[in-house]
Formats: sequence, structure tokens, C-alpha cells
Amino acid sequence: MATKEEVTAFIAAEFPQTQCRIQQVGQRGATVTHEVGPAELRPGGTVSGPVLMAVADVALYVAILGEIGIVPLTVTTSLTINFLRKPAADKRIVAVCKLMKVGRSLAVGEVSLYSEGSDEPVAHVVGTYSIPARREP
Repeated sequence: MATKEEVTAFIAAEFPQTQCRIQQVGQRGATVTHEVGPAELRPGGTVSGPVLMAVADVALYVAILGEIGIVPLTVTTSLTINFLRKPAADKRIVAVCKLMKVGRSLAVGEVSLYSEGSDEPVAHVVGTYSIPARREP
């Protein structure tokens, strides 16, 4: 397992381009937030789909690393998103991830995405990650 501080340091070092901020890691889950900027809006004033997918992907990665430790080559193998309603253009995106299964070679989780302050999800995501073989000492 990895702590919030360890995962945060790893993400900051390896993915300095991400604007996601880790709020919570542990108990087979994670919560991350993303500040929405004007460049991330599509016509009609809604947050673009690729931004929502990226935030969900980061939340899954963070939750999995929190569970298995820092294993950098853990990678996304599948990501399915259902867009449910228009996200607020002026609110942070909040991603709440719960891991459904963590095995030796695969992890599966789901992420609910919200506009900050709303109880209604804007999207629901299910993702699978491949975990590389880990050598025992």
C-alpha cells in the first residue's frame, strides 16, 4: 500500500502536466479534484469529455497505487464512460473512485464524477488496469 503523500509525490514527479489534486487515498478508493479552466470547455459551456475521462483515469490510477503501492507500469486497459448530465463550467470536477476488485494482474474500479457541490453525478466510469508482474524479494 502507498500513502496519500507517497502517491501525491509520485504523481507530481511523473505527471507534472496533470491538474488533478489528490484529496483522499485509501480504503480501496480515492478522491481527486480538477479545477476547470476556460480551455477545457466545449461549445455550449460544458466540460469536454476528454477532460472528464482524464480525471476519472487519474482517480483510478491513484486508488490502485494506494492499494498496491507505487507500481509505475500499472496501465489502463479499458475505460468506459457514461455521460449523465452537463457538468457546471464554473465548478471543480470531483472524482470519487471505488475499487471493485484488485487481483494479481488486473484491477477494476468505478468512478463517479460530480460538479463540486452537487450530489448528482455528471458521469459514471468503469475502468480496468493491468498490473505488471511483481517480483518478490
